[in-house]
Amino acid sequence: MMKKITVIGLGAGDLEQLPLGVYRLLQKADHIYIRTNEHPVVQDLMKEGLHFNSFDNVYENYDQFEEVYEEIVNVLISEALHKEILYAVPGHPFVAERTVQLLVDKCSKYGIEINIAGGQSFLDSTFTSLQIDPIEGFQFLDATSLQRQQIQYNQHIIICQMYDQFIASEVKLTLMEDLPDDYEVMILTAIGSEAEEVRKVPLYELDRQSTISNLTSLYVPPVNDEKLLYHTFSSLRSVIAILRGPDGCPWDKKQTHQSLKKYILEEAYELVDAIDNDDVWNTIEELGDVLLQVMLHAQIGDDDGLFNIDDVVRSITEKMIRRHPHVFAGERVVDSDEVVYNWEQIKQDEKKGMKHPASLLEEVPKSLPGILRAYKYQKKAAQVGFDWDDVSPMWDKVREEIEEFQVEASNHNQKNMLTEFGDILFALVNISRYYKIDPEEAITSANNKFFKRFRFIENTVRDEGKEIESLSLEQLDEIWTSAKKKGL
Repeated sequence: MMKKITVIGLGAGDLEQLPLGVYRLLQKADHIYIRTNEHPVVQDLMKEGLHFNSFDNVYENYDQFEEVYEEIVNVLISEALHKEILYAVPGHPFVAERTVQLLVDKCSKYGIEINIAGGQSFLDSTFTSLQIDPIEGFQFLDATSLQRQQIQYNQHIIICQMYDQFIASEVKLTLMEDLPDDYEVMILTAIGSEAEEVRKVPLYELDRQSTISNLTSLYVPPVNDEKLLYHTFSSLRSVIAILRGPDGCPWDKKQTHQSLKKYILEEAYELVDAIDNDDVWNTIEELGDVLLQVMLHAQIGDDDGLFNIDDVVRSITEKMIRRHPHVFAGERVVDSDEVVYNWEQIKQDEKKGMKHPASLLEEVPKSLPGILRAYKYQKKAAQVGFDWDDVSPMWDKVREEIEEFQVEASNHNQKNMLTEFGDILFALVNISRYYKIDPEEAITSANNKFFKRFRFIENTVRDEGKEIESLSLEQLDEIWTSAKKKGL
């Protein structure tokens, strides 16, 4: 006996809209299974004497739709092993019908022939009811697995399988991450049947509708107001391209990698300042300024035909996945120290086969601030064993460099004083590294502390109606001590 499953679609509407071929298959079939009774045409067919085996009860046994679909498919395959069956689904078998996809994947493993006999999708009726043309741009999404990054708001969007208020609430919250609360959407119910209803509602009311059922979908009209999408990456990319385009800004058009490089440093420092001040809104602004520099450099690369922002994003995405095997490849790590160690090992593996630099230290950018550059040099040297294991000789080195500086200072040798003072700083960086203190953060902290205390002195003197130049060092130092006691 041939093992066979015939799959038909019941369409979106009433019995009158059911294709004649599908109707005849239903009339001739001995064993009919339907995913759900909740469909307008089913009641009409039952009145004509057809008997169905429904899977509605399966929905009550599981919390996840995927588990429901797996169970339905397993039952169908079990039945098809010893008899020929017909399986009927709402709409078209290949439109938003997960069970059919699972059947296609599994039937061949059991030697079961699967025949898709067609049906009418509710999309045809939807396009007619909404009077829209999908060629303008159209997305068809599943409410039960809706992801924000899927959505293209400049297209017509139909979100199907919005079965109940809970799913509607999830859809609403996802859409409200990008759209205003009062953005108008349309709830589509029983499209293509006599009970068809199209209701326009503001987005925030989406999950408050009592008519939501297994026949409900949602239509989100294209966003025509560009300002609503200013937060999207594509909008920013478009703006930068326009600024660099033929009718763009003269200043932006003449920039090069070389002319812009100073700005990325400035913006980075301004961002650090905003973070140190715990200024959230300024941090947002400064992050935007840093991103602007990235986008400008990428657009210049695109204009020159060398690279674009896609290459930049792809490069960092691949790197993050490659260097985090404990997240993306199932490897195990004990702690963050092991993460850092693995990162360096992977980094070294990536460089195998590449031309090695003349020095390990060449990997450290020379454009870094002096203190940070010293810190990076020392870390690189430590990787190959050029480092003390104990802090005592590090302190000895600091004292030695101070003494050498004092000798040069007593001789008033300005050139050598500069060199020896640099040696003191370099030796102190070694101390900071031993105690896992970032020297740049340390000096920034000292600068901020000095700024606050000196401002306190200025304000105190001003409040007393005096000029700061009229006070002695001892008097100023006394105010400094007061600032210190206040915790500044």
